[in-house]
Parts: sequence; C-alpha cells; structure tokens
Amino acid sequence: MRTALVWFRRDLRHFDHAALHHALRNAQRVYCVFVFDRDILDALPGRKDRRVEFIRHSVSELDDALDALSRTAGGAGAGLLVRHGRAVEVIPQLAREVGVDQVLANRDYEPAAIERDSRVAQALADQGIGFVDFKDQVIFERDEVLTQVGKPFSVFTPYKNAWLKKLDAFFVSAYPVEKYATRLAPRLAGEGVPDLAALGFEASNLAELRMPLGMSGGRALFDDFRGRIDRYKRTRDFPAVKGVSYLSAHLRFGTVSVRELAAAAWQHGGEGAETWLNELVWRDFYHMILWHHPRVVGAAFKPEFERVQWDDAPELFAAWCEARTGYPLVDAAMRQLNQTGYMHNRLRMVVASFLTKDLGIDWRLGERYFADQLIDFDLAANNGGWQWAASTGCDAQPWFRIFNPVTQSERFDPEGRFIRRYLPELEAVPDKFIHAPWTMGGIDQAAARVRIGFDYPGPVVDHALARERTLARFGVTRA
Repeated sequence: MRTALVWFRRDLRHFDHAALHHALRNAQRVYCVFVFDRDILDALPGRKDRRVEFIRHSVSELDDALDALSRTAGGAGAGLLVRHGRAVEVIPQLAREVGVDQVLANRDYEPAAIERDSRVAQALADQGIGFVDFKDQVIFERDEVLTQVGKPFSVFTPYKNAWLKKLDAFFVSAYPVEKYATRLAPRLAGEGVPDLAALGFEASNLAELRMPLGMSGGRALFDDFRGRIDRYKRTRDFPAVKGVSYLSAHLRFGTVSVRELAAAAWQHGGEGAETWLNELVWRDFYHMILWHHPRVVGAAFKPEFERVQWDDAPELFAAWCEARTGYPLVDAAMRQLNQTGYMHNRLRMVVASFLTKDLGIDWRLGERYFADQLIDFDLAANNGGWQWAASTGCDAQPWFRIFNPVTQSERFDPEGRFIRRYLPELEAVPDKFIHAPWTMGGIDQAAARVRIGFDYPGPVVDHALARERTLARFGVTRA
C-alpha cells in the first residue's frame, strides 16, 4: 500500500488509535481527514449546539497534535484535511483527489453509521480503492463475547462475567503511532479548521462552563479521577459530590482511549476501580445490544412492552423538559441538563423513571430529548439507559420497581446541596422541606421567601396515585 487516508470520526486523538496505527505501519504516505458531516449537522435541532463546539475544538487540537507528532519524529509536519459536506460524497472524492489506495477508519456500531460506511465502501470499491475499519471505541465488540452456545447475551451480569474472564493485557494494549510518524503527509496549502459560522452554527455557553475539551481536557480529567478512583463506589451516586470521572463526552468523541481507561482500572484494582470498570462493561454491553438488535432504535427490546399505552400529555412533558414538575431533584437535574448539556448518571435514572412511571409518558420522547441536549449523547448508551428505566429493555429494572422521587432525593442529595445549586429559588428552604417543599405551610414559605405554586411549582402529579396507574398500565405485559 503506497498511500492511505485515515478517516477520523468519533476517535479525535492522535495516540493509541487503531486505524492510524495500521495506516502508518503499512503505507508510505498517510493523509488524515475529518468531515463535518452535513447529514448529521443539518439534522441537529438548534444552531447553538455544544457538541459541535466540542468537536470543533477537538478537531483543531488534533490538527495541531498530528503536526507535532510528525515534526517530533523528524518529519516535515502534518495536519488534518477538514471538509464540510456529506461524508458519503466527500470521502470517495477526496480519496480520488489525493490518490490513495485505501481508506482506513475505526468502526462505528450505530445503524446510520453502518449504512453510511457501506455506501462509502461501495463508492470507493467502484474506484478501485479499498476500505477497512477497526475496533477502537470498545474493548469487546459484536461477537467477541458470547454465551456458551454462541449467542449474544441479553442479561448484563453473565455478560460482565464473560467479559472480565476474557479480558487480558492484549485487549487493552495501546496501538502506537510514533515509530512511523514521518509517513504522515505534509499539510496541504490552504487547509484549516472552519469556524462555527462557516459550519452554520453559533457559539453556545460551552466556554462559560469551562469544560475541559479535546485530548488535553480528557487527559486532565482522567489524571484528576485517578486520584479519586478509590472513592468512586462510595461517592458515584451523589450529584453534589465530585465522585464520577466526567469523561463521558470524551469517551463519546474518542479524545481519550477506552483501552487506556480500562487498563488503568483493571491494573489498579480495589472496589472503586472495579466498580468503574463495570461501567465500561455496561458501555460495551449496550453497543453489543445495538449491533445485534438495531430494532431497539425506536422499539422496545421486549416486544410485549409495545402493548403499554402511554399517555398523550404534552403539558406534562413540557413541565418535565422545562424543570417545572414541582419535584426538586427532578427539576434540578433537568436544569443541569438544559444549562450544561450534562446530567449526573444517578439523576438520569431518576428523571427517566419519573417521566415514564410518574407521568406515564413514552420513554422515546425522553430519549429524544436527551439526544438533543446531551454533549455526551451516545445512541447505544442513551437507548439502553432509557429502556432500562422504562423496563422495556434487556435486563431492565422490573416494571413494578418505581422510583419515589422524594425518597431518591432524600437518599442521594440529603442536604439538598445539588438542589439548591440549580434551584436558587429554594435556597432558603429548610433541609426538612427541601425534598418536598409543597409540605411547607404559609409561615414556613414566607420564612423561606418562596411561594409554592408561584415562585416554584407544586407537584404536577401525586406519586402514590401515579404509582398505582403505572402498575395497572404495565399489567398488560403479563398477557
């Protein structure tokens, strides 16, 4: 192979990169490209999208990193070819223009991505150019972890046990790129990373959030978390505490290496690291489910749950989206999502359960709202999480297990610190009322400087009554 093109997608780093590693080893000259894909960008709901800013920053950092990688190795410098168009058209055209023998990419498991890659591969084949992809975003993919009879798992615990049994140093070893970095093609004249306006977008509030971005941001977050990982199991469920890694967006866009993360947890040991590694196993599990069962995009994994009759309640759905449910932990979580594009994992379970089992609203509406809002949106994980909460998915929580939003609040934000951070109107509410402020009398409301029903809404639903409706609603699945 004389010349290769590496197509970066959700793997925005220059280190431990499977496709880049194989291209540099086997080709004499290697071009690198990233496409701001119109088929994705044009479908986004708004023009102030934090994800686009995250990606643009990461692409710019990757461009600089490839140049530095080449120069450090003694090369003449390098960089990304950055395009804005439809990837199904851009990649075959670019491959022809620069005269490559093969296009290499890291594998994507989402149905739309599989269709895109199939079309690109065919267009390249028509030109006599090869297309090859590699596992990079998960530890085990597709058919690598199967039951004893060779079938895909549908229950997490036996999958996890098989996953851990299979894990060894080989699967978390890095793909080095430094040795042949002089083979990176020089930067072409006139190349650069377009600004947001050129992409049709405007700046969001991402800069104000001071979120660590790109490879450098991922590295800083991981280094910080390694000092806290021993406390992870004890602290991960408390949103007011700095207990989680905050690496979800970096895993989504590949600015960190999942192999490096898994290796660090596996080698560190202890209950904190083991619990965190378990979350990476969940990630692989949901990607495996999506690969084998693409029908879960838009449909319940368990067909019998399609018989559940969800309520058509646009006003209640709007109250949920806009943090006006009257349940402080739910509303604080939704404000966190709306203001930052992030939500703590425990809270994702709480608000999903509330939407589906307190408000009786179809999980697909919540899934879609999360898809629009989350910086770390990942189809497999988002779909898996929503189907888990709604009890429609594989290995989901039982449908008769219904989170009490007040109990969840008392348990995981006992002092109301997280609630007060996002609901400043409740700042002066005493701890004994913070989880259910509608229980305050007039004198207490006056002392707390908040009028329930005016400054902060009363509950839009009675949890006890909603629970009974949900038990009746899901009863049809027994038939």
